[in-house]
Amino acid sequence: MHKTSRIAPQAVLKLFLKHARHPWIARRLAALQAEKWLFGALGPGPADGSAKTIRQLSIRITDVCNLRCVMCGQWGERGFLLDKDLAALKREEIPPRRYAYLLDDLIAHGHWPVVYLWGGEPMLYSGTLDIISHAARLGLPTAIATNGTRLPQGAEVFARAPMYLLQVSIDGHDSALHNAIRRSPSGADTFAEIMNGLGAVREARDRAGRGLPIIASLTTISRENHGHLVDIYERLSSEVDFLVFYLSWWIDEQAATAHDADFERRFGFRPELHRGWIGGWKPEDHGLIQAQLKEIRERSARKGTPPAILIPDIDGVENLRTYYTDHSATFGYERCVSIRQAVEINSNGDMSPCRDYHDYVVGNVRDHTVSELWNSEPYRRFRQSLARDGLMPACARCCGLMGY
Repeated sequence: MHKTSRIAPQAVLKLFLKHARHPWIARRLAALQAEKWLFGALGPGPADGSAKTIRQLSIRITDVCNLRCVMCGQWGERGFLLDKDLAALKREEIPPRRYAYLLDDLIAHGHWPVVYLWGGEPMLYSGTLDIISHAARLGLPTAIATNGTRLPQGAEVFARAPMYLLQVSIDGHDSALHNAIRRSPSGADTFAEIMNGLGAVREARDRAGRGLPIIASLTTISRENHGHLVDIYERLSSEVDFLVFYLSWWIDEQAATAHDADFERRFGFRPELHRGWIGGWKPEDHGLIQAQLKEIRERSARKGTPPAILIPDIDGVENLRTYYTDHSATFGYERCVSIRQAVEINSNGDMSPCRDYHDYVVGNVRDHTVSELWNSEPYRRFRQSLARDGLMPACARCCGLMGY
């Protein structure tokens, strides 16, 4: 049976009580996960490429970011946004009132998705807190992925709305390591800002008395931090409710070149955005990473400790070696469930079926609603291609395939 991305059962059990207090959230998350678990048995879907309920609305709300993280495919060393004008990017953003209308329209058409906001840095978009509040009023669970430098500005709204999940990127156990990876052009101590911000969110959460948002740290395993993963788990265990460790999504030049040809053969034009994620790091000591991940698994299994989610959950030295050196290896993740569950809206309103590589655009939400585009001809053609011809080369390292 084909594997699909999912949250580890151990983590689900540990977090169950936090969600169980809020049935309107638990129902949406349960539906999302149930479809993922059943996807392998249900097959690739209708032959016409249509899909049913939208389970997740993912909005890259802005491309603007105040950090320059070394591994980022947007603003990192090879990021696809490096030559873009910031003012122009801001001018192209979709206004908050349009997003409110799109959410209303989704519900009117029977879709009740989880709303996921990211960027860039989503707290640099002026309407982020309004969207979170509006989504919560509609009964839509909302999550945000942020670099954590502006948490105090959102803490009260996060807790009052409530937002169900706050995800904060933290790549070190101290200022020296984290700041070296997630670099601030101003030289700010972003690690200290995050720790202060997490405290503000926890205080607002306590005042609201709802137990939300659940707080998660997101750590991308990299050249700089791969020897400190246990240190990161220990440092953050008292700060967050669960921890996520990514093996990272970068691809190599060979996979990128193969993706160029395959994508052009399918869709008639050459893609570009995946090249922002080309990376050259290949760890030399896979045993070191395996030993640390094993220790994290053991510590997170203990009573009273926060769960750790490893994405993808690959175990064993040889499997890790294969993950980092053979980008054709998919470890059983051979079908993309994301294209039948989630939509991706870019900051300029372009809508894409692909979570990480947005070259394929089905339309723009300035002119159409999400529900209109969900089963449009371009969207169905994309689903049909993946069902008929399988994954594309860049798909093998994509959070839509192996993420949660």
